[in-house]
Amino acid sequence: PTWLSRFTDMTRQATAYRDRRVLLAGDAAHIHPPMGGQGLNIGVQDAVNLGWKLAQIIKGTSPQSLLESYHAERHPVAARVLRNTMAQVALRRTDDRSKALADTVAELLGMDEPRKKIAAEVSGLGVHYDLGEGHPLLGRRMPDLDLTTAGGRLRVFTLLHDARPVLLNVGEPGRLDIASWADRVRQIDAGYAGIWDLPALGTVVSPDAVLIRPDGYVAWAGAGTQQGLVDALTTWFGPPATAG
Repeated sequence: PTWLSRFTDMTRQATAYRDRRVLLAGDAAHIHPPMGGQGLNIGVQDAVNLGWKLAQIIKGTSPQSLLESYHAERHPVAARVLRNTMAQVALRRTDDRSKALADTVAELLGMDEPRKKIAAEVSGLGVHYDLGEGHPLLGRRMPDLDLTTAGGRLRVFTLLHDARPVLLNVGEPGRLDIASWADRVRQIDAGYAGIWDLPALGTVVSPDAVLIRPDGYVAWAGAGTQQGLVDALTTWFGPPATAG
């Protein structure tokens, strides 16, 4: 044979994703059984999370301390995947106790709420980064809304194709001033009349504006207030530009 390999249900995760100039992502950071095809998903998510942060540091937009958020955000995500894949391995056992447990899980998945939660977790759409207290959207993947703009209709994810952060204002046009970050953050005034629905949470209160990171996660959301916007802009996209 030209190739021999052995499959196991080994589950491992690196203690730290960063050691000075060494950064780990994908299979170098975590390995687990392939249940649900989650390995590729979280590996790509690692790379996207890390990529825009490295780019900003290399360009001098952000300090190196921004990289600390890479481990803080991504390590817990993989830890949850490791746990749920281990659980799925256990459910595939053929002893009577495991079969009884699998039957109980199957009954739970027949209910709407547990099914939505498990689907969001396995698909990766339920990932939540702990960015502090605030709107339910904070730290979650921005939904791909169908927006109405002065230039026509477009989808939110279309705005992220060039990997630039976006401040999406769906409230009163022109009410937000981010001139000091205009070289880094794209501002869009748009209309949206539908519901805001998230895979893991369901319907949430409609915000007036959201600050979306290049990886598609919400760095700030305001509902009737701009409190925290300047801090979020500074934290994720560097200090304001100075005049002149």
